[in-house]
Amino acid sequence: MADKDMIVVDELVKRFPHKDKEGRDTEKTAVDGLSLSVRRGEVFGLLGPNGAGKTTTIRMMTMQTRPTEGRIFYDGRSTEHSPVDVKRLIGVVPQHVNFDQDLTVGENLELHARLFHMGKEERRERIAELLDFVGLADVVNDGVRRLSGGMKRRLLIVRALIHRPRILFLDEPTVALDPQVRRRIWDLIRQMAHGGVTVFLTTHYIEEAEALCQRVAILDRGRLVALDEPAKLCDRLGRFTVEWDERGERQCQFFAARHEADDFAASLDPEGGILIRPTNLEDVFIARTGRKGGL
Repeated sequence: MADKDMIVVDELVKRFPHKDKEGRDTEKTAVDGLSLSVRRGEVFGLLGPNGAGKTTTIRMMTMQTRPTEGRIFYDGRSTEHSPVDVKRLIGVVPQHVNFDQDLTVGENLELHARLFHMGKEERRERIAELLDFVGLADVVNDGVRRLSGGMKRRLLIVRALIHRPRILFLDEPTVALDPQVRRRIWDLIRQMAHGGVTVFLTTHYIEEAEALCQRVAILDRGRLVALDEPAKLCDRLGRFTVEWDERGERQCQFFAARHEADDFAASLDPEGGILIRPTNLEDVFIARTGRKGGL
């Protein structure tokens, strides 16, 4: 375990009871031997199609469900042997908004701070500091019901940061948000990472991972199929992509050099136009999983 690693996942396995199509009792493997590490202060992305095992992995890493096999360490502490210490280290921003709708913004944050046994003055100062940080200071006394979707997302981040965690889990943090609000959340994530928080991000928006993450891992059917910096994953596939239409479907071919892409494009006689462009992370995702986005 390297000193610079904040998170280490070692041979993680999760199996669930399952009935096969004949109705016989068996087991289904949702996560199959996953190993990875996340560096201190890194924004790390976990990608995969629906059913790839992302949610199960996050639930194990945030101690909401126990692994069947394997170990998880946070800053050298085991989730199995030091669960209370680990819970102090992590903050979790869930995909779904789960505030008490009958309380104000301030009351929701006050309740969460009390759960971490923060003193009165510390609670007051921390809540004011974080609401100012995300631009929500003016709504501290408003009911949560009155907030827009983007404001609720920012408030989820505030709640997760109340106890000053060193690791923050973000599960689909910008789902269903418009592009302008999404970019504001991106700026918040960058600021948190710049401040030393290690961020573990799951998202179906591939461009979001490409914009934010120093490294990404791609899961498919419970197995790790790729892990590296987005640019290096793209280079490994081929730096340039040729796209064209054939038999009513969009086709792609990847090349290491631009002149190779140009030569190939010149040899085509497509039904429509030909596009030569830089390879992106979505290309890698499709090549590794055979599926687009969350399909």
